[in-house]
Amino acid sequence: MELLRRPVITEKSTRAGERNQYFFIVPTDANKQEIAAAVESLFKVRVVSVNTLRQQGKVKALRGVVGQRAETKKAMVTVAQGQIIDFAGGIR
Repeated sequence: MELLRRPVITEKSTRAGERNQYFFIVPTDANKQEIAAAVESLFKVRVVSVNTLRQQGKVKALRGVVGQRAETKKAMVTVAQGQIIDFAGGIR
């Protein structure tokens, strides 16, 4: 499953999990249909919708050395009511 690189686990994404929404970092060339198919096959849930956003690489300087952050793409996946994706593996 090269399409779903990693989940985004932040306070905001954890609160979105209460509304059946989950965030993933995906390749910049992935489309919504591919992302939905990957989530459905990997987590065995029904995907209702997929929203994506692209974050452009930002030019940063550290101690006089100029560099650029990588461009990323995030996917917000909404699953069907009553279904969950458990990233923690049941740890409470």
